Amino acid sequence: MSCANIQVSETPLVLYALRRADDALILGHRLSEWCGHAPMLEEDMALSNIALDLIGQARELYTFAAKVEGRDNDEDKLAYLRDVRQYRNLLLVEQPNGDFAQTLVRQFFYSAFADLYWRAMMNSRDATLAAIAAKSEKESAYHLRHASEWIIRLGDGTEESHRRAQGAIDHLWAFTGEMFAADDSECALIDAGIAVDPGSLRGRWLTTITDVTREATLALPRNDWMQQGGRSGRHSEHLGQLLSELQSMQRTFPGLTW
Repeated sequence: MSCANIQVSETPLVLYALRRADDALILGHRLSEWCGHAPMLEEDMALSNIALDLIGQARELYTFAAKVEGRDNDEDKLAYLRDVRQYRNLLLVEQPNGDFAQTLVRQFFYSAFADLYWRAMMNSRDATLAAIAAKSEKESAYHLRHASEWIIRLGDGTEESHRRAQGAIDHLWAFTGEMFAADDSECALIDAGIAVDPGSLRGRWLTTITDVTREATLALPRNDWMQQGGRSGRHSEHLGQLLSELQSMQRTFPGLTW
């Protein structure tokens, strides 16, 4: 039985919620790939719990988006029945896990942004988004602390761990600029006090990133060129491969419930 892609009415508020939900879902799925494969049991549990936090955030945001849209879509349909071009997540979060250092650098870059973002979103004029933010900020604060501690351990550890951490920073840096961009639809929500201007967070994000990497004896790239595309549905080949796994059950058995 074939399972057609759903259609979504992407009003500015629906699109805004989907972008943040997609970030959380895709990064949560990436982290879940470490389950049973992390370098130690404690870290296996930590990454799995962070993945669950992110997927929980995604569920709340998808449910909010579905309610705002007012059609017959729900959190499951939005997560499992959209085409790859309908996903609006950051390119950063879809990047492969690579080695342990690359996973932690990716998490560090994202969590340093998410912690600031959710804290600011607690003041949103939309009561539901403000409530989601209040819960998510507590989680993101832990995610940032966990990732920061690992960046320091890897950077200021052995010669091999330092080399891998620096290589991950150099590789992923070009994907960080997209976090701070806002298009016209998002700017309208910012003006209305519903959304946060991500560009206003960049200075504090950079301070956090700089302080931690300096303590880790690592260096940030000087190249300012940044990769774009995820927010408008233009993704790397990695997202299609990830979705083929993520959506396989629902695509094979449409409407399946536990």
